[in-house]
Amino acid sequence: MKWIKVAGAREHNLKDVHVRIPRDELTVVTGLSGSGKSSLAFDTIYAEGQRKYVESLSAYARQFLGQMQKPDVDYIEGLSPAVSIEQRTAGANPRSIVATTTEIYDYLRLLFASIGKAHCYKCGKPVSSQSAEEIVEQLMQLPAGTKLMVLAPLVRGRKGEHVDVFDKIRKQGFVRLRVDGEIHEIENVPKLAKTKKHTIEAVVDRLSITADIRSRMTDSVELALGEAEGLVTALIEVGTSRRDVRPSAQLRTAGPLGERSLPEEWEERLFSEDYSCNDCGISFDKLEARHFSFNSPYGACPTCHGLGTQMIFDEDLVVPDKTVAWEKSIHPWRYGGRRAIIYYNKLLAALGHAYGIDAGTPFEELPRSFVDVLFHGSDDTEIQYYMRRRPISKPFEGVFPALNRRMEENESEAMSHWLRGYMTRRVCPECNGARLRPAVLACKMNGRNIRDIITDSVLDSQTFFQSLKLTKQEELITKEILKEIRSRLGFMVNVGLDYLTLDRESGTLSGGEAQRIRLATQIGAGLVGVVYVLDEPSIGLHQRDNDRLIHTLRGLRDLGNTVIVVEHDEQTIRTADYVIDMGPAAGRHGGEVVFAGKTDKLLTADTLTARYLRGEKMVEIPEKRTKPYKGWIELKGAEANNLKKVNARFPLGLFTCVTGVSGSGKSTLVDHTLKRAMARHFNGSKDQPGKFRDIQGLDLVDKMIVIDQSPIGRTPRSNPATYTGAFTDIRSLFATLPASKMRGYKPGRYSFNVKGGRCERCKGDGILKIEMHFLPDVYVPCEQCNEKRYNRETLEVHYKGKNIADVLDMTINEALEFFEAVPKIQRKMKTLCDVGLGYLKLGQPATTLSGGEAQRVKLSTELSKRSTGQTLYILDEPTTGLHFADVHKLLEVLERLRDEGNTVIVIEHNLDMIKRADHIVDLGPGGGVNGGRVVVSGPPEKVAKHEKSFTGQYLKECL
Repeated sequence: MKWIKVAGAREHNLKDVHVRIPRDELTVVTGLSGSGKSSLAFDTIYAEGQRKYVESLSAYARQFLGQMQKPDVDYIEGLSPAVSIEQRTAGANPRSIVATTTEIYDYLRLLFASIGKAHCYKCGKPVSSQSAEEIVEQLMQLPAGTKLMVLAPLVRGRKGEHVDVFDKIRKQGFVRLRVDGEIHEIENVPKLAKTKKHTIEAVVDRLSITADIRSRMTDSVELALGEAEGLVTALIEVGTSRRDVRPSAQLRTAGPLGERSLPEEWEERLFSEDYSCNDCGISFDKLEARHFSFNSPYGACPTCHGLGTQMIFDEDLVVPDKTVAWEKSIHPWRYGGRRAIIYYNKLLAALGHAYGIDAGTPFEELPRSFVDVLFHGSDDTEIQYYMRRRPISKPFEGVFPALNRRMEENESEAMSHWLRGYMTRRVCPECNGARLRPAVLACKMNGRNIRDIITDSVLDSQTFFQSLKLTKQEELITKEILKEIRSRLGFMVNVGLDYLTLDRESGTLSGGEAQRIRLATQIGAGLVGVVYVLDEPSIGLHQRDNDRLIHTLRGLRDLGNTVIVVEHDEQTIRTADYVIDMGPAAGRHGGEVVFAGKTDKLLTADTLTARYLRGEKMVEIPEKRTKPYKGWIELKGAEANNLKKVNARFPLGLFTCVTGVSGSGKSTLVDHTLKRAMARHFNGSKDQPGKFRDIQGLDLVDKMIVIDQSPIGRTPRSNPATYTGAFTDIRSLFATLPASKMRGYKPGRYSFNVKGGRCERCKGDGILKIEMHFLPDVYVPCEQCNEKRYNRETLEVHYKGKNIADVLDMTINEALEFFEAVPKIQRKMKTLCDVGLGYLKLGQPATTLSGGEAQRVKLSTELSKRSTGQTLYILDEPTTGLHFADVHKLLEVLERLRDEGNTVIVIEHNLDMIKRADHIVDLGPGGGVNGGRVVVSGPPEKVAKHEKSFTGQYLKECL
């Protein structure tokens, strides 16, 4: 067996780790949160594989690539180029959607540009361009003996007498012409009415279809196209059956023509050399791949610029309090300079006087007709008001047009930011969210445009492309395109993402969904001999879908790749070829390999992971379920995304889990609807909640706190001490010391973010960055402060023998004991220890914390506050990144919050968490269009008995 050999890995908390990883196998790296899994897999193995590959490029190429720092490792043997598929949310760019991320949209653009049929976006009729040769070919397919006239349309539906056109026809030698459907000799043309629209066509030739007529017909068609700027009309004797006339031509029976009129059994066909609708008079560009891109000015809707939505002023934000008098209810008109406020007051008073509305009438009692005038203007109705004692009459502009004008005309970023606070994002009225121009959306393939296809779910799209019917020529053109589209859709189905719609914005995906999309893209690339490093791909995946994910990972391995997965999921661990268990604990007490070997041997090992897998340690089922006793929050008629007018009840004072398969509507119900509705209620949030009919029970809650896994800070200057507020108390404590008072030091002296006490050489970072151009940047310790961050004078102040830099270097466990005499600080240290973070350093940079660690820091911050017993806590998959033992600790914390009378609502797939819940709301039964309903709600025992609940099927085995 071939191996990747890692020797002397010391990145972060790794303790000179030596380990072998089998090549071309599926290896799972597991262990407690903070034990060093990611440090080994990502910061050592992946970083070195990437660095070595980049080093193989030229110095010129390397200066344009992001360089990775060489990891702290002696050497790694047998390493191939590495690809990282990390657990992180996709970018928030609204132009990024699932179809663009997976490159499916690029192939769709190519597909439509190749075989899409253009249609007129007004009348819906097909639009095509045909050369003279193609027109002749179609006409030659008519039955032999068919009589035919070739006409050149010179005027189409234009008013006037058109004397100049008749003169031109006469000079060019044409003998006959057709005017408004009647054929005349050139010398007997009637005088035309100047005020009516007319159509004038020169008769170029009259002939019958014979085998030897092709040359003459070609000359006639080319002459007509030249005279009529790309148009030609063919009048065909209807001795030919209609089914012999190709549908690309437009047919119309010629009307009565007087003594020289054509009989009624003649029909008309109009051909064009250009892409244009001859009925609507609209010309089109030849559609290319760029026209189907909403990120290109050639294809994007000109109103929303390809976003599908627009920022507009929101009535609820402009008038936040509808109970006050209407003249004082327009919030943005109550702030600003004194003169502006006086002007707006006069304007509104005059408006009310003109429409007979009393100034003291509450806004909520205004008639809707007046509200429309107030917001959108009085159109042509003039309002009289006085300005500087002079009467002025003019239409009322309206609040929204006035605010829009102010937004466009002002040049202050602060003013724009303030005005955006009154705006919300709504679907673009021009394209109705389709993002593209009308002409592009009118291009169809099998009766569907590109927008119709990307609004389908992945599974529906797969079905469509598998049953797509094409001509032989179209199959030849699109063979490679369809192969790529079908393979990518297949991969997404295999990793459990069949419920996603292709137009879903990437920024709305969970970390696990975004990771599995990148995984599907990588499988589609078909690389061989690569080291893939994945970070918990099972995140957000229901147990039902885990088998498909594991099958996908094995498929990646069977291609000939080495797959290394950082994972806590029991099923994934048990099906791996090889397991590396990190530990024995976390932080300083971790960083060692406690087991490395075949999966079956792990079950006999003496590690914490093995004890949970054997069942020696487990999360116990509570002896008694707590019943609802404080009332309910009831959400009625929720129908955002795939929710089907859901009525959901959440018991107050209990621990509730919202469960269901991936895509069943959990996040839409809790995050998009309930959370946003409550944020508007408590905080006046500007985020628009998903559509719902009513919500009850909010008066029984005093506040809502959302605890997610987003970082606690974006820079290394943020750390657990600063986030929890403990560092403020520590700095205040140091400022009260005698040495500080003698020197006049205030708390700011002990901050490394401001001038005064910090080392100015490194600006409080402790390290210096040296740019190396085409080599990676080098970080070296600051010689001035020796990585202490503070200057010498600040470090001379000690508390119990420790200076401020020593305190930041302590673990939280050490700080708990060190500050036992300071209750305010000790309480915050105690809560950090309670959530299992005692191993972290007080000053550990926030950028080095995992998602699970960041979430528990937030939890501890809330725990350290005095509880009111009426708080609602919302968490989205808090078990992400947590070992079995960490989940155990997290449960204790959440139950402690519940025991204080608070309400805890958790979106979760982890069965240990679900079986401990007091109440479950299970959504489904499937994902996407097959979900969006409450399958069952109640205690776990009730859910386990429900036949249609997928969660219940797996829960039954745990109870």
